[in-house]
Parts: sequence; C-alpha cells; structure tokens
Amino acid sequence: RCPSALLPARSSSLIKMLRASVLAACVAAATAFSPSALPLGTATRKATSGPTMQLYKDGKLQGAGVNCIPIFKRPDSLKGDMVGDMGFDPFRVSSYANMQFCQEAEIKHGRIAMLAFAGIMAEVIGIRFPGVDKVYAASNDIFEIHNMAVEKGSMGQILLWCGFAEICGGLPAMNAMLEGSGRKPGDFGFDPLGLGKKNFERKQLVEIMNGRAAMLAVSGMVHHALINGKVQGLP
Repeated sequence: RCPSALLPARSSSLIKMLRASVLAACVAAATAFSPSALPLGTATRKATSGPTMQLYKDGKLQGAGVNCIPIFKRPDSLKGDMVGDMGFDPFRVSSYANMQFCQEAEIKHGRIAMLAFAGIMAEVIGIRFPGVDKVYAASNDIFEIHNMAVEKGSMGQILLWCGFAEICGGLPAMNAMLEGSGRKPGDFGFDPLGLGKKNFERKQLVEIMNGRAAMLAVSGMVHHALINGKVQGLP
C-alpha cells in the first residue's frame, strides 16, 4: 500500500483519540465539583451529614465536612470551626501553626488587598480628589504614583499611622485572643453601621472569600503592570 493511503485511517484514529481525551478531561473537571468519597472505615452515613458548601445556610456551617479537592484527604488538623475553612492545607500548616494567628493575618492581608484593589482601579481609570493632580501630576502608572507618594511623604504617613494603630490596637487584641480571651480573628468591634446584626456568619465568610480573591487580583495587577507597563485590560 502507498503510505498516503494510510493517512485517512490514521487521521480518523487521531480524531477519535482526541475526542476521548477531551471527554476524559471533562469528566475529570466535573468530578472536582462532586462530593468527596466516604472516609476509610465508614460504611454508611446519613445524607444530611455530607459535605455542605459554606455559601449555604448563611455560612453557619463554616467548614465542617468541606473539602475543596476531593481527591485529597481533608487534613485532620483542620477542625472545621473557622471561617473560610475549605479543607485546603497541602503543606499541613495547621498541624504546627496557631490557626487563630494565621487567620488573623489572612483577614488583615485580605482587607488591605481589597483596599489596594479599589485604590489601583481608581488611580488607573483616573478617579481623583480635586487638587491631587497638582501634587502627584496626572500619571496613571501605579509605580510612578507610588514613587511620587514616597517622595512627597504620603507613604510615610500611611506607614506611621497604620503602624501606630497596629501597635496600640492590633497587637494587644491578638495577644489577648491567643491567651484565650474568646475574641474571634479579625474582630475589632468596629461596626458603626450595625451590619453584623443580621446574617453575621455569612458576612464573615463573604469578607474572607473576597479578601482571598483580592490578594490574587492585586498580585496579578501588579505583575501585569511590571511586565506590560500597565494594568492589563485597563486604559
């Protein structure tokens, strides 16, 4: 047979293999959203005791039974009693670190990242208070704005007052929490609008999930600005 006569048969086989691969990938992706398998040694369990996603029930079931990667066993060191516990701890940090301290740090970083995201967006699209252009010029480059803020002393003031608030309020509150005061991580008793009077557990969860998204978003925006000279997707 001429080799060229074999091409249609080979092409047909290749297409079938590609279709099978795509189908397998789709099935694998779908299983990532399915409930995790029964733990070893457990014969049966009630339907009501299965994993429940945290966005349901107003976030009251904060982490019990949740496992975001079903193919891996949920770490035993995660007790399911902390806001935002998704059963994800591949390096087993929860087995040796104080998780109240870790969650306090995560919440603070998330809050700062949410403010940073809003600030970057405002600067890049040109939203400014009157008179700011006279001090910091009309640049939309986040690194130029940062450098000018350092030069003019604005960043120094931010560092001073944030450091003052952390030393006088943040550290004492966290130390009291670690000594067993009963304080929850990230709780500074600041709620002037009374938003925590209703569905407080859900709002805790929403805050920490948005904080995680903001940390990833700000990291991406900064790296895009470093590589491309501007925040990707914005003018």
